[in-house]
Amino acid sequence: MVKPTIPLLAVSFFAADVQAGAGPFLGIFLQARGWTPDTIGTVMTLGAIVGMLATLPAGALVDATSHRRAIVVGAGALTIAAAWVIWVSQHFWPITLALTATAIAGTTMGPAMIGLTLGMIGKRNFDRQYGRNQVANHAGNIVAAVLSGVLGWWLGIPYVFALGAAFGLACIGSVLLIPPGAVHRHFARGLAHRDEKEPSPVPVDSMRILLHSRPLLVLSLALAAFSLGNSAMLPLYSLAVAATHHRDASQIAAANIVISQVVMLIAAVYASRAIRRWGFWWVILATLITLPLRGFTAALLDTPWGILPVQIFDGLGSGLQGVAIPALVMHLLHGTGRVNLGQGAVQGVEAAGACLSPMLGGWIANRFGFPVAFMALGSLTAISLAAWIVLGSQIRQAFDTRRGELEGMEDLDVSALFREPDVRPGASRRSVRAVCRSHGARSANRSGPNTS
Repeated sequence: MVKPTIPLLAVSFFAADVQAGAGPFLGIFLQARGWTPDTIGTVMTLGAIVGMLATLPAGALVDATSHRRAIVVGAGALTIAAAWVIWVSQHFWPITLALTATAIAGTTMGPAMIGLTLGMIGKRNFDRQYGRNQVANHAGNIVAAVLSGVLGWWLGIPYVFALGAAFGLACIGSVLLIPPGAVHRHFARGLAHRDEKEPSPVPVDSMRILLHSRPLLVLSLALAAFSLGNSAMLPLYSLAVAATHHRDASQIAAANIVISQVVMLIAAVYASRAIRRWGFWWVILATLITLPLRGFTAALLDTPWGILPVQIFDGLGSGLQGVAIPALVMHLLHGTGRVNLGQGAVQGVEAAGACLSPMLGGWIANRFGFPVAFMALGSLTAISLAAWIVLGSQIRQAFDTRRGELEGMEDLDVSALFREPDVRPGASRRSVRAVCRSHGARSANRSGPNTS
């Protein structure tokens, strides 16, 4: 019988295209049909705004429901529907609705994957398993980018969207292979509460932690400014190289994605080691520094071979952030029952910068040229660095304070997920619950009899 972590990795692999959406290929597709850069940026921004507004409800939904697999199914279905709309129509509002659907799907997948991983693995091994998830996710992006480049060159850009629909369907099939009993509903929301039959009320004031946690606010501010400069870089660079050198834009976009995703994959492999050796503060600081390097390199090297250094910087920053940010938020909020809501809140503030990035970048590029746009976007990192350096010490202090609390909290015993599976009928559905009860009994024995 397949271990539950295997389909989890498969979901991460196929979720790559669900989370990425149409990506730079949509910009190329619309440009070929006479759309201007500022109009393309506007329609992408409108879709992204809806996705941004969905981040907090998505996190709250993942915390509230015990049907987290169904959330992934819904995200895959939205991706399939959006691909069909883009295929049959190139008008403003249908494309906007399609981008809205893909933005909601991508936004929902983030907290859903974190909730599934936390519910299956627990807090102690979360960063290790989530790092593996990210490796699978980047591998999926690489495969999707290569196939998109081939399809775009051979059959045309519309078939790239058909590939996205196929990935959405495969994502649905993969998540249905995860046994429902493999996801502990209380641990999935960040509660140290082992009995799934018992209620797990979360105090109303636990919602206030999102506003009263200064480390979360500092993190959100730094990521918002970073995303404002970073998100539009890839589609704009693809358009700049294609326009200047008259190359096949779909192949340029695919090369951009493949290079960055290969570097992201390597960064994700070593991310958890880097976090344990250097700490969250230093790792995230390194990711913020990559933005100005990327922007100035893009401004100076608008040649096909310039793709390599530009996307290496993107891969380093995004690859490390993809593991470090969810792990940091989980450590700060574990025990509140609002881990996924917190993840959604941080993603929402980050998305606020990301959704404005295409409009800002497209406007600057349309009026002042691509090099000026790249330099302006890269300069926005000054806000991120100022916030992180001046206020980031609160992150380190908060994590040091929480470390002792986390060690005392109950956790899942996931040894059953990493040894040879039990082949008895129904064993996979009971494995996590059984080891969780076993771990809880051992914890109770260590703490002595209940005298209440």
